[in-house]
Amino acid sequence: MTQRWRNFLVGIAPAVASCLVSMATFALSAEFALSAEVPKAPPAKSGDKITISAEQLRQIDVTKAEVKPFAELKPGIGLIAFNEDLSSVVLAPFSGRITRLIAKVGDDVKRGDTLLELDSPDVVQAQTDLIAAAQGLGKAKSQFALAKRTLERQNNLIAAKATSQRDVDLAKNDHDAAEADIKTAEGAARAARNRLRVMIGRTPEEIAKIEEQRTINPTITVNAPIGGTIVSRKIGPGQYVRSDLNEPLFAIADLSTMWLKAAVPENDIPLIKIGQEIEVRVAALGDRPFFAKVATIGASSDTTTRRVVVRAELPNPDRLLRNDMFATFRIKVGGGDAIIGLPTAAIVWDGDATVVWVQVGPVLFQRRKVLTGREQDGFVQVRDGLKAGEMVATRGAIFIDNEWRQ
Repeated sequence: MTQRWRNFLVGIAPAVASCLVSMATFALSAEFALSAEVPKAPPAKSGDKITISAEQLRQIDVTKAEVKPFAELKPGIGLIAFNEDLSSVVLAPFSGRITRLIAKVGDDVKRGDTLLELDSPDVVQAQTDLIAAAQGLGKAKSQFALAKRTLERQNNLIAAKATSQRDVDLAKNDHDAAEADIKTAEGAARAARNRLRVMIGRTPEEIAKIEEQRTINPTITVNAPIGGTIVSRKIGPGQYVRSDLNEPLFAIADLSTMWLKAAVPENDIPLIKIGQEIEVRVAALGDRPFFAKVATIGASSDTTTRRVVVRAELPNPDRLLRNDMFATFRIKVGGGDAIIGLPTAAIVWDGDATVVWVQVGPVLFQRRKVLTGREQDGFVQVRDGLKAGEMVATRGAIFIDNEWRQ
C-alpha cells in the first residue's frame, strides 16, 4: 500500500466512527419510541358524572345500599379494675417478724400455698396455753382418781361402822369437785386446741405432738386464701408486722376476668338496665373490642362528675386487660332505627359535606351528596340522599372522586 492510500484512510477514520455512532443512537431512539405505551385517555367527565374504563372498574368494589338496624348506643368512659368477687387481701394473723418471704408479685398461687413464715410471740403463747391446759387436765384427772378412791374407802368404812357420816360426806364433796375440775380442764384444753387449729393453722397431728412432747414451734406459715395472681406485696424480708394495724401484706386476684367500672351520666341512668350489652375498647390495646353485659348499677351519683358507676364483667383469658386501664364503652340501650347503612369506605368527605358515588351505568358513576348519621360496627347511617337498592362504590370511592376532580 502506498503512502498516499495510508494517509487517505487515516483521514477518513474519524468521520466513519462518527457516522457509526450516529446510526447506533438513531436505532436506539427508534426502538425506545416504538416500545413506549400510548397514554390512556383520561376518564370522561360530565357535570357530576364520570365514566371510567373497564380496567379501572375492576379495581372498584360496589355494594347495594340496604336498610340496617342501628342500635341506640350510649357512649362513655371508665376504668378496668380487678374483679372484686375473685380478689382477696392477706392480713397478718399475728404480730411477729418475717423469717422467710416466699411469694413475689406476679406469682400464680393456688389456695393453701405458703406465702411467708412468721416468728410470732402470739403463736408461742397459744402453744404455751395448750401445754398449760394439758397439764391442768392431767392434774385434774389425778385429783379425781384420788377423790374417787377416798370416797370408795369411806363408803367401805361406813358400812363397817368404822367412820362417821361426816367423813363420808366430805369425801363425796371432794369427789364431785374433782369431777367438775376435769370438765373445766377438758374445756380449756379443747379451746386451746381449737385456737391452734383455727387461728394458728396447726394440724391435729401437730397439736397432739405439742401435748405429748411439750415442744413449742414459734413459726407460723401464712397461706393463700384463694387461687390467683399476686398483684401487690407491701412487706419485705425481716420486717416486723402487726396484726392490730389491719394492713394488707398481699393482694391476690384471679385475672381470668376483670371489671369495667363505667361512669355513666346520671341523665342516662334511666335507660340503663341489667343485662344490656356493652362494647368496650381500651386505648392501650388499639381497636380490639371486648364485650360484656351490665352486671350492677350504682346506687349513688358522684357529686362532682354527676356520674353513676355501672359495672360489667369482662373475660380476660390472655390477660391483656390490666387494672386501672382507661377504657371507652358503648351501652346498647335500645333497638334504635332501621335506616340505610353503608360501609365507611363508601363515604368521601368534601369539607363538611359527605359524598358517595352511585353507579348509574356499567362504567358510569354519579357524585351525590348525602346526609350521614352515626357510625356503628363499620357502617355509617345515610339519612338522606340515597335510596335502598342503589349501587354505591365502596373500595375505590376516593379514587373515583380524585379522577372526577382532575
